[in-house]
Order: sequence, then structure tokens, then C-alpha cells
Amino acid sequence: MRKSKAVQVKHVQIGGGAPCVIQSMTKTDTADVGATVAQIEEMVTAGCEIVRLAVPDNDAAIALKEIRKRVPEVPIVADIHFHYKLALLALEAGIDKLRLNPGNIGKHERIVEVVRA
Repeated sequence: MRKSKAVQVKHVQIGGGAPCVIQSMTKTDTADVGATVAQIEEMVTAGCEIVRLAVPDNDAAIALKEIRKRVPEVPIVADIHFHYKLALLALEAGIDKLRLNPGNIGKHERIVEVVRA
């Protein structure tokens, strides 16, 4: 088995020899807060431990704050699409982890700004 570093996502540890964790991604429009929260609650009831949300635009990023308020106990990962400012908005909203492709974010300085946030 390959060694990996343990990472904490809210109250859930992944990697570093921790047990496997069930993660899934919503298929709702993240900007639709009601539908997204309902799906998160269904996923958690089914055993999901970490939920990933697509953040392709400003509307989705802005919705994260309300989603975070409605499901405060669920570890949430923001899947960032192309623009580094969406990552900054997601962090301000209180999400627990970012998933981004540095190659899609652009300039090195933008990646550094996200890491520092």
C-alpha cells in the first residue's frame, strides 16, 4: 500500500492510513441552495461523509455561505472551475476543502493567493 499524508477535512480524516471515507458530489446546480441542501441531506443519510459541490460561477460561490449555514456539520469540498476568485469566495463562505486544477487557474501568483488564503 502506498503511504499517504493524513489530511483533515472538518472532522473527517482522509489518507495516512485512515479508513476509507465515502465521498460524493451533488448533481444539483449549486446556486439552487434548497435543492443542493436537500441532496446533501439525502447523501449524508445514505452514508456519505464528505460532499463535493461544483463551483463553476459566482452564483454558485455566493450560494456556498447559505449552504454552509444549513448543513454546518457536513464536510464540504468546493470543486473550483477555472477562476481563482471563485476559490477565494468559497474559502470566505467557510467551506472545508478546495479541489482545483492549478493548470486551469492560470498565473502562478493566483495559485499563491489561493494557498495563502
